[in-house]
Amino acid sequence: MLFIRQENLKVGMRLAKPIYNKKGVLLYERDSKLTSQGIESVKNFGIIGLYILEPAEPVPPMTEDDIEFERFQMVSSFIIQDELKVIKENHKQSQLQTLTASVIKGYGRLDRKINFVQNLRSKEDKLAKHSLNVAMLAAMMSHKLNIRLSEQNDAVVAAIVHDIGKLDVPPEIIDKKDRSAEDERVIMSFQKKGEADIESTFLSTPSIKRIVSQFNKMLENARTGTPNDNPKIVMGAKILLVANDYDRMTAMDDTGEPRSEISALRFLMDNPSIYDQSVVDSLIQSINFLAPGTCVELTNGEKGLVLAENPGNILEPMILCFSDNRIIDLGQKLIYGDIKIKDMMKTLDNRCVMDHDSLRKMGVNI
Repeated sequence: MLFIRQENLKVGMRLAKPIYNKKGVLLYERDSKLTSQGIESVKNFGIIGLYILEPAEPVPPMTEDDIEFERFQMVSSFIIQDELKVIKENHKQSQLQTLTASVIKGYGRLDRKINFVQNLRSKEDKLAKHSLNVAMLAAMMSHKLNIRLSEQNDAVVAAIVHDIGKLDVPPEIIDKKDRSAEDERVIMSFQKKGEADIESTFLSTPSIKRIVSQFNKMLENARTGTPNDNPKIVMGAKILLVANDYDRMTAMDDTGEPRSEISALRFLMDNPSIYDQSVVDSLIQSINFLAPGTCVELTNGEKGLVLAENPGNILEPMILCFSDNRIIDLGQKLIYGDIKIKDMMKTLDNRCVMDHDSLRKMGVNI
């Protein structure tokens, strides 16, 4: 699989991922060949580029959940782009409640974990895609926390609009690859100014502004290492902080290399004074981190396969080493206390390398 930038796409290239229009209609299926019309559509959508299959490469496996996840992201990110502009200019809502209901219906009632795969973001759509991802995570996490539907709704709405102030940040600052401390201060000042737009738009539901305002304060604390120990902080703000920072750390864009999911999770778990650990636990319960079949690299240089999750600590599963078929249970600290998971093995499009055949040979049902 190769990532080909928009300007280098050629007629006849085979798609590794489907392409949808703004309404979610499938335009090109995986393994279909690009046409000149398809390339023009990619340019019109503002997509940086596409993942292309090499000539003899088979189509990589994707579950129905994975395909729907990508379709939903494509459609909803366009809606958010339009909605944020409407709120910014008119302090009115257009499609927000419908979108919120769709997010909750699709991701706020799940009885299983899903693969939360980060897609590449451009300068034009990164704010919308970030807001959508945070909203989806907030829906899943609030469900696991078993909070009331009204609170879940508020958390998702706040997630969608929390970064609206960044629409006014000058491009020379927001698009920088290496931002200075002063740049971050300027961005935060615009983000706080966005609270006024949120307050004017949600006069009948002041809880939205309260969540975003508390989140902004918690975000400042997180950046300076100050504990978030105010007992008046609402659950929606705590959810928003974990979802925001997890997505920021793992996002794929042109501003730098993203952290792996494991590295981001470890950071959240290692800072309990900043991130509410019950909320972090709800994130663990919502998405797949180290599901059986995931290929990983260990700190001792070994590569292996996750055989079973550890309910007590998601970062300490049972591993089958590729080199000698030795089984390591990272939960047995007296024996393997010095060995940790360094990272997950990934494909070019940021999906975990999965080896289900080896699982079957070990007698593990999947």
